[in-house]
Amino acid sequence: MERIVGTIVRGLRAPIIHKGDNIAEIVVDSVLQASKSEGFSLNDKDVVAVTESIVARAQGNYASIDAIAKDVSSKFAEETFGVIFPILSRNRFAICLRGIAKGAKKIVLMLSYPSDEVGNHLVDIELLDEKGINPWTDTLTEKQFRDNFGYIKHTFTGIDYIDYYKSLVEGYGVECEIIFSNDPKTILNYTKNVLTCDIHTRFRTKKILKANGGEKVYSLDDILSTSIDGSGFNESYGLLGSNKSTEESVKLFPRNCQPVVDEIHEKLKALTGKAVEVMIYGDGAFKDPVGKIWELADPVVSPAYTSGLEGTPNEVKLKYLADNDFANLRGEELKKAISEYIKNKEGDLTGAMVAQGTTPRRLTDLLGSLSDLTSGSGDKGTPIVLVQGYFDNYTK
Repeated sequence: MERIVGTIVRGLRAPIIHKGDNIAEIVVDSVLQASKSEGFSLNDKDVVAVTESIVARAQGNYASIDAIAKDVSSKFAEETFGVIFPILSRNRFAICLRGIAKGAKKIVLMLSYPSDEVGNHLVDIELLDEKGINPWTDTLTEKQFRDNFGYIKHTFTGIDYIDYYKSLVEGYGVECEIIFSNDPKTILNYTKNVLTCDIHTRFRTKKILKANGGEKVYSLDDILSTSIDGSGFNESYGLLGSNKSTEESVKLFPRNCQPVVDEIHEKLKALTGKAVEVMIYGDGAFKDPVGKIWELADPVVSPAYTSGLEGTPNEVKLKYLADNDFANLRGEELKKAISEYIKNKEGDLTGAMVAQGTTPRRLTDLLGSLSDLTSGSGDKGTPIVLVQGYFDNYTK
């Protein structure tokens, strides 16, 4: 019988992970148990995706706000410093801000507007147009912002992040001045010492600051890049990719992930005979049309993956072939013609008209987004995702 179903995605339940657990064994056992329970077999080029959270939990990669404070204090001593371009997130940044504030004397908090880097809005851009404010050139004080826009709560969280962030800083008896600007150089009018908290633009921001007189310039990947008094750390990303664990601690992005995916791959190969691809994923990379949030608050979608997930899709657009090359064909004749075209397609279709509109993104970013949407961020309890048939095409 002709195969009708293409890609299948399953969220797999797993035990609650604790520090010291063998994450590779748990993932393999979970996949094999699901296979037995649901009656499916593994195939070559299936993909097992593991959320970064359970990898970090198994590693015990946590740190307290006291560790953050000590690291921040060692870098800025008693000097006033700027905290610029943070994202607006209780889970992602608020807990980090508490640690930052605990290690400070005075902070100048510079927020980007109308939204943060990942699309959380402080104000609707149309209100800027109404007020004649240009976010690329105009700097606003807190009073100017309030006079123009009042008190605006986030669409989904109901939080006024200006008041919220200021209260976190002042809660430690630290003076907090808030300004609004999208130009990194603005902060240098207030202090030459800066902690830039943007994620994907951090290298450019640091370069601009240093080129224009910045003295002590760090980014979040410089904080907890080494262990502080035995704390967790991440040598590549520091606080980037961290999120709230408790009111006093954060879970950091996992470290040394490549051996984890390689071990899972080898164990599955030994037990099933199939070459299953494996990746670790964090946030997907997609945009919410209502809240306007671009989901990617992690520094990367996938910190580690097996070699079979390198590259981008090399696909042709079926509707293009049907409407152009084979517009005169129908039924089985059309199906046969398209199948033959796919079987004989070029190894690299970059720039080819027939590939136009086939989502030119990296495979790990596509699969990471798929996995993140499947596992969710709440109580589904499926931190492992199995994707089957992703690399199949119309001819399979």
